Amino acid sequence: MKGLIALLSLILVITLSLIIVRIGATALEMTGLSKEVASFQAQSAFSGTGFTTSESEYVVSHPARRKIIRTLIFLGSAGIASAMATLVLTFLGRSRGEATGYLVILALSLGGLYVTFTSKRVERWMKRWIRRFLNRAFPELRVYDYTQLLGITHGYSISQIRVKENSWLANRTLRELELDREGILVLGIYRKKGDREVYIGAPRGDTLVKPGDVLVCYGPEKVLLELSQRVAGEKGDREHEKAVKEAEIRRIHEELEA
Repeated sequence: MKGLIALLSLILVITLSLIIVRIGATALEMTGLSKEVASFQAQSAFSGTGFTTSESEYVVSHPARRKIIRTLIFLGSAGIASAMATLVLTFLGRSRGEATGYLVILALSLGGLYVTFTSKRVERWMKRWIRRFLNRAFPELRVYDYTQLLGITHGYSISQIRVKENSWLANRTLRELELDREGILVLGIYRKKGDREVYIGAPRGDTLVKPGDVLVCYGPEKVLLELSQRVAGEKGDREHEKAVKEAEIRRIHEELEA
């Protein structure tokens, strides 16, 4: 009887562990991580494997995600220890027949749990209820993942471009530069004012770009790199016109793929 109780306790611990990992993965996903990354990091944290990846560094860079990971690590250490203890109690001192019976029950239970937790329908149902609970209990989890929102992984990037004296950008207004025609948006400008630095957010078309300014730009990574190296003169103007034509072709391709 004690062996059966221990076996049921083991199955319960495993079930709770799977539910906790699913909650953790959903919570991480709500902070803006992709489904695959959130699931992998939740399983990694709960099991204590601690994979060292660039994704791991990215996950723990935000306080909300860091708190989720810390909770999963704590619960995982307790859950794995409990599972190992109950596993030993289940088979310790049992006869061969009892051990075989318990092993069959355990295998069937694990198979049932695997089928249940890999079911797309069950996953959708659990995620819907988990999200509803987490939205009410922890509204701070709703964090935007700007890397995903801005398409950083699709060839776009945010870059800082320092304007030099001989730069094609220097001493011209943003309206004159027509960077939007190249597919580039100027999000802000850092400018030295005496011994302090000021920030001009969302600059207007009549904003004059001065030597020494640092432009915060968003656009295709390749175009941003070329823009940072563009010098004043006819050569710079030709490069601008070429970039405009390439931007139009790129826009057509992106619309066709959408």
